Amino acid sequence: MQPSTLVIRTGLVLIAAAALVACQTTPLPSNAPSVQPVPGVPAPKPPSAFIRPANGPTIARFDGNQSKGLDIAGNQGDPVVASRDGRVVIVSDALRQYGTMIIVKHDETYLTAYANLDRALVKENDVVRQGQKIAEMGKSGTDRVKLHFEVRKKGVAVNPEPYLDGRAR
Repeated sequence: MQPSTLVIRTGLVLIAAAALVACQTTPLPSNAPSVQPVPGVPAPKPPSAFIRPANGPTIARFDGNQSKGLDIAGNQGDPVVASRDGRVVIVSDALRQYGTMIIVKHDETYLTAYANLDRALVKENDVVRQGQKIAEMGKSGTDRVKLHFEVRKKGVAVNPEPYLDGRAR
């Protein structure tokens, strides 16, 4: 190797080493002040992975036995929105107690179900976005207008409320 080539290569190696050192994170000194919560002020809630699919009041809560989700009251035709981005995997009225129902697959872990609908506005294989109107509330399969909403984690019904308020992800 010629001396001029060796000088250039050595210079490039030194520049690369300096760049790597400059990009490293320097740990805080042990006497650095830490961030402490302010007494009496609640910490901000993390954003929810799921949003509430309808605006009405909750009229039945998850109990794991009789109710596998939430029942949300409303009026005939009120909007029902996708709780999270996903793909519609089922639009059906085959289960009488669920009436017209939509199931959205969000990922390999989570599904959401929207039941007792008056009208589905999506079809199977549609991609939906969080907050997109997917149906209208009704009373199919039940005695009053309401939305029955379920979150299923790996196929098992879980309490939707912690997912809607950011306590669970």
